[in-house]
Amino acid sequence: MTQSQITDPASLGATLRAARRSIKLSQETLSLQTGISRPTIRAIENGKATAHVGLVLQLCRDLGVTLHATLPEQEPQK
Repeated sequence: MTQSQITDPASLGATLRAARRSIKLSQETLSLQTGISRPTIRAIENGKATAHVGLVLQLCRDLGVTLHATLPEQEPQK
């Protein structure tokens, strides 16, 4: 399993593009399989900052990409 650090829309888009290419899917085929338009897939892969989070999560799920959040450590309360 390859891990990528997602820090902004561009790195998320690049990760999704790499995942799609690794399973040898074109944007057109992914569009047909997911129901998400090809222009929307292209915009997400190009790092569109205003992409609908539901569509991004659907692409992650359909491509087998799992997102993990790292929360800041909290200082013990006194």
